[in-house]
Amino acid sequence: MDASAAQEQVHEQVRIRLAAAAGAEAADLGRIAEEAALQLREGGQEPHFEVRSADFATDPFFVCADRYWRRRFADSPSSATALACARWIAVHTTAGCRSAVREQWTLGNGFITRSHMETREQLEEAARGIAGVPDAADLALTLLLYHAGKLRANFAFDDLNAVLTTSALATTAGPHRDEPVVLALRSFAAFGSRALTTEHARDLLDRAWTAPHRSRNVLDVCLNGLAFSVPFDGQGELLRRLAQEAVEAHPDNHMFRFRLATAHHLCADHDEALSHIDAALAMLARHGAFSRELLLEQYLVKRDAIQEARLRAARDAEHESRWRRQEAANTDLERAMHRSSVRAVELVAVFTSAIAFAVGSLQVTLSGNLKLHERLWLLTALGAGLTVFALLIVGGTWLITGRRSRP
Repeated sequence: MDASAAQEQVHEQVRIRLAAAAGAEAADLGRIAEEAALQLREGGQEPHFEVRSADFATDPFFVCADRYWRRRFADSPSSATALACARWIAVHTTAGCRSAVREQWTLGNGFITRSHMETREQLEEAARGIAGVPDAADLALTLLLYHAGKLRANFAFDDLNAVLTTSALATTAGPHRDEPVVLALRSFAAFGSRALTTEHARDLLDRAWTAPHRSRNVLDVCLNGLAFSVPFDGQGELLRRLAQEAVEAHPDNHMFRFRLATAHHLCADHDEALSHIDAALAMLARHGAFSRELLLEQYLVKRDAIQEARLRAARDAEHESRWRRQEAANTDLERAMHRSSVRAVELVAVFTSAIAFAVGSLQVTLSGNLKLHERLWLLTALGAGLTVFALLIVGGTWLITGRRSRP
């Protein structure tokens, strides 16, 4: 049997195994697809079947191709591999899923190989190598998205903006620069950059978010940019609204649940945030994603941050309550002391008047030169005068203390 016949036999065996895996549980489907991808990679062969969807849950052919190209990128994380992948996508994917497959593989593998960065000169050389060839714009878009995926994973916001707007790859991509995924990546770069305005970032976000053919990856990049944005007024509320829309559109997507938990965390709505991060963890366990361990660590870190913020908020609320109670007690004590001081002044004024009246009455009584009615008039005048004196003291005290007690 010649080499060509042997390769065809291997491909036929792979197709039969993958076709039999349709409808299997996610874990079994992933295992079968992984084994088939390894067989093709070790044999130095590319998959020859057609991919008709970008569904990790039910399409074994897509999963196998995904695992195969993931191995290729891991072995050689370069523009050459991205170019080979772009050419395979152009031949082996249907038009309805081509954009979704391209976005999934370029951004996903860009994240995985983010530690291997190519220079601007290498990217310009890659752009010159495809200039003028058929479908050069499509090929350039794949290379552009792959490199953008690395920059996004490294949070290199300004470099990402430069590559997407002024690089040779962006120029070669031509009209594809207005694709929703490119707009979403530009909004990600603008939100994180301190050289670009929030208004510019939000304009790009709106254009990507409202695009008629936006994909799941577009939504994820938009939400990711908002979550890691330079802080601005209304950030948490905007992220919460958009993440809620994404969850309603894709209720089984654990990443969108995670984004919604992040939004509630930013809004200090800790109970809702905890509920959504727990839902994301449960979904992640059911889906069994390839990068499950990495995502699990990320989700658990967020859950710990939410729990810590929730406990801190509870402690702050308790301290606030104690402070208010202490302030109320201090106010009551101050008012009691104020009333006591006023009563003391009143008592002193009355007591002083009473003593003065008693002394004065004694002198009038002991005086033997005055008649009885004269003595009574003197006593009445003395009592009236002392009473007026006491009333003036009490009234003045009320007036002075009343003014001081006003805020």
